[in-house]
Amino acid sequence: MTETVVAVDLEGVVDKAGLMDRCARDLRLPDWFGRNWDALADVLSDPGLWPRDAVDREPLVVVRNWRSYAALRPDEWAVACEVFAGAAVLTVALALGGSSEAPSDLPG
Repeated sequence: MTETVVAVDLEGVVDKAGLMDRCARDLRLPDWFGRNWDALADVLSDPGLWPRDAVDREPLVVVRNWRSYAALRPDEWAVACEVFAGAAVLTVALALGGSSEAPSDLPG
């Protein structure tokens, strides 16, 4: 992966297996990715997988369309957020707008 910004789109994801598959696809994870929480934490913290850009900024991962999965699987989503927050060599951000999901708890 050579992009500075990459999106993980969770539209249609309904379970942990789907989340792992989507992360593997969108982040272009290696074939050996184990598709479990520990494996996800490991790859998100492996500096060899995430080259920095020309000015040495860490890559930014933007998670889109996450609200439905979070509502459907709140316990899994809580673990996913912990894993994303613990990423040692990436910045992970949740997209709050600009997706097919309208936030119901925000004004406007």
